Amino acid sequence: MPHQSPIRYHADLETPSADEKEAIEEIKDSMLNIIGKTHEDLGHAQRSVHAKSHALLEATVTVHPDLSAELRQGIFAEPGRTYPAIIRISTIPGDPLRDSVSLPRGFAIKLFDVEGTRLPGSEGDVTQDFLFASAPAFAAPDAAGFAKNLKLIARTTDRVEWAKSALSWILRPIVRGLEAMGADAGALKAMGGYPETHPLGEHCYTQVPLRFGDYVAKLDIVPRSESFKRLTDDRIDLSEGPDVLREAVAEVMARDGGEWTLRAQLCRNLETQPIEDASVVWPEEDSPYLEIATISVAPQTGWSEGRSRAVDDGLTFRPWRGIEQHRPLGNVMRARREVYPVAAAKRSALIGCPMHEPKSRPELP
Repeated sequence: MPHQSPIRYHADLETPSADEKEAIEEIKDSMLNIIGKTHEDLGHAQRSVHAKSHALLEATVTVHPDLSAELRQGIFAEPGRTYPAIIRISTIPGDPLRDSVSLPRGFAIKLFDVEGTRLPGSEGDVTQDFLFASAPAFAAPDAAGFAKNLKLIARTTDRVEWAKSALSWILRPIVRGLEAMGADAGALKAMGGYPETHPLGEHCYTQVPLRFGDYVAKLDIVPRSESFKRLTDDRIDLSEGPDVLREAVAEVMARDGGEWTLRAQLCRNLETQPIEDASVVWPEEDSPYLEIATISVAPQTGWSEGRSRAVDDGLTFRPWRGIEQHRPLGNVMRARREVYPVAAAKRSALIGCPMHEPKSRPELP
């Protein structure tokens, strides 16, 4: 059965809610609280979310040459176009915990040499940021739910790490059992029951929609090279050390490098693929993910203190840094537009150095 034509982008697809502004202020408060706590404990300002990085990589993004007209959109309009990029793979909490506290992962990518009309707040930049996480939908439907979840993270930041590790040890087999029965274990994964998977073999999603040129889409990333595909079902012993995920990534990156495929899922049915409810998984039977580009990482250092200074301390990743052709959409994305710059400014002030968006990809140590 042929799929419906993709929905054309227009501004009326978004419908702001009455409590959005209040929720955004609550999110700001929680983020600043998390940054303050971790700075007090560690003497160094961390991100309010995704504080701990597992991989910091130089990459190249290559647009596929044979895309259909509906996929030749935005930065993907030119067949064969390549973009230098930086990738940051992380874990969600705002405090850098031992890897035995197993929680969902993040994948952020910053593309350079990007042309086009800029989004508000990124005028003068030449970069495009896309943020992904290891679940197909966001943990809350809207900004109010986002604020509620972040309050919980703020309350549990700076709590005893051994208790979080013990909870993960209990929850992981429960999650495996539930998923074996076909049940949704997303809530337990977010509490510490995330599987002991290899970061390079993850399937990651933007979770929330964005403008895709003339249309609207969600994006995802899946392993492409055999060096990454074989890691999809790999399990890592998280008891072997506090930073075992970094070590596992470093081993593969030094030896092999690899590739991911970047794909787009076009919005074709607003009833089953809503714009404002970020918690809804868009069904692939309505609209499958379609390949648009290859992300390549040559063999290199996976993580180092020097790379951490350059990327963790020197760069920010925001969904609203990019071009209008990839405008973030929906309640959660509008909240991110307001809160991410505030959190970055606080972290920058504590570090004692303003963060400037680079005009070209920095060479990582």
